[in-house]
Amino acid sequence: MRLKAAIEGNLRKHMKAEFATAEKAVTMGIKETTTGLKLAMRRQVHSSGLGQRMANTWRGDIYPRGQNSIRAAGLVYTKASKIMAGFDEGTVIKSKDGWWLAIPTPNAPKRGMGGKRINPSNFPEHRFGKLRFVYRRNGPSLLVAENVQASYARKTGELRGFRKAGKRNLKTGNKLSTVVMFWLVPQVKLPKLIKFDAEAKRWFDKLPRLILKNWPD
Repeated sequence: MRLKAAIEGNLRKHMKAEFATAEKAVTMGIKETTTGLKLAMRRQVHSSGLGQRMANTWRGDIYPRGQNSIRAAGLVYTKASKIMAGFDEGTVIKSKDGWWLAIPTPNAPKRGMGGKRINPSNFPEHRFGKLRFVYRRNGPSLLVAENVQASYARKTGELRGFRKAGKRNLKTGNKLSTVVMFWLVPQVKLPKLIKFDAEAKRWFDKLPRLILKNWPD
């Protein structure tokens, strides 16, 4: 039938249709590969314990946008590239400003002054008092908040956090605690939790099969 169409002078029309078919098959194959790699990376991050929010930083784009092309291309990337690179390469992190790298404990508030991520420089002393340095020869040194008291939920009794003790408790010494807010270490090495290159190769190897799957007989 194809040969007959060519003899009858419809070769150009036939080739145009075949090219459109090829464009669609290539674009669909690229889309499936790009989406597959993106979702695979999200699963890796989530299963590594880094959380769904961090997993969702992985994105995938198809080019050219909104049209089929024989030269279609996919781009898989993350909006948290430095963090992901650290967990991919096992990066060693050191303090830029001094001897110690301050790691917040679960006792510390998540946000400091100005709404930024908590660190010793923006620690809200008006809520907890001043931090005190505690040196330890064996194990991490500490930054602690003294004379604070625990706050509990009325209904469940669960610990909600800590706050600066009131004048009455400071006077009586009742319910006062010293709470570790930061661990201080010279450096930390991130564990290798994700493997982008291996996952990317696995999906790249699938691409020819996915293109053929979208190419009608």
